[in-house]
Amino acid sequence: MLLHGYLASKESFYPQIEYFSKTYRVTALDFPGMGSANALEAPWSVSDYADWTAQALEFLGLENSNMIAHSFGGRVAIKLLSRGYPFKSAVLCGCAGIVPRRGLRYRIRINTYKLMKKIAPNYAEKHFGSDDYRRLSPIMRESFKKIVNEDLREDAKKITCPVLFINGDRDKETPLSQTQILVSCVKGSKITVLNRCGHFAHLDNPLAFQLAVEEFYHAYT
Repeated sequence: MLLHGYLASKESFYPQIEYFSKTYRVTALDFPGMGSANALEAPWSVSDYADWTAQALEFLGLENSNMIAHSFGGRVAIKLLSRGYPFKSAVLCGCAGIVPRRGLRYRIRINTYKLMKKIAPNYAEKHFGSDDYRRLSPIMRESFKKIVNEDLREDAKKITCPVLFINGDRDKETPLSQTQILVSCVKGSKITVLNRCGHFAHLDNPLAFQLAVEEFYHAYT
């Protein structure tokens, strides 16, 4: 089972779909609001996406499967695993879910944004936030805020199935320091670092990624 990153799609796993389909039954879905899936009708949280994914897996008869998740897909995976959803194993690449500590400069910027949103909303939307955020629909913006502001450390501590974290050493979106926090939370989990790879390590070096997954499967499943 493959769970893609935020605003990505199942096609972001193309090398893995091609590789693992030779040995396994592979299923990759587009999350609602992303890829070719239907748009959201209301803002969803990570838990909402986890509920939807659990229903999809049950409908498809994919309980007790192995899971590979990237970035936001890792957030959803952590929620599912914390609930005891029956996966054989999970490989989480560039896994998101840690809310970093913010400094004074960040807090000032946030407070300025909130003030400007009240007195000059058009200016606030134009000059604050990333280009990707500004391109989101109003519903997806609210969903995004719910997602990125939820720290999943306590959820990660409830996970009992075998987990392998994979990170690119050049990942700036979910840096190694954040992944190490998750590793410390998930008892018995392992970590593999892929050199000269960024946030999309599974695309930067698909062969190394797939070999790490295969080694993990042979050892822990």
